[in-house]
Amino acid sequence: QVQLVESGGGFVQPGGSLRLSCVASGFPFMYYAITWFRQAPGKEREGVSCISDADANTYYSDSVGDRFTIPRDNTKNTVFLQMNNLKPEDTAVYYCARDVHCRWSKTGNLTVGTNYWGKGTLITVSA
Repeated sequence: QVQLVESGGGFVQPGGSLRLSCVASGFPFMYYAITWFRQAPGKEREGVSCISDADANTYYSDSVGDRFTIPRDNTKNTVFLQMNNLKPEDTAVYYCARDVHCRWSKTGNLTVGTNYWGKGTLITVSA
């Protein structure tokens, strides 16, 4: 059974940092890409970062740029999302999703072609 479990969310002040974890099970983790998404209240879901499988190429949305990084540890079946210099607009529920590769929509946004998602973890950035 495929499972993805996010953790690491919480409350942080602007300019602070958090590291999210996405722990996977039930599939050969190293052969899959993992994408982080977020959804803020009243807004559409947004893909923020993806890491591919074997070659571990990484991709980021313009909205997070070089503030976020997405390392993976295949020995622990885990992908992280290191978030630095957090801004109030980063407030959202963050989800990870599995896919066979990183992919983009026709509008150039990170997207995913799978129904395998975690349940999410909430990040609140506020003074």
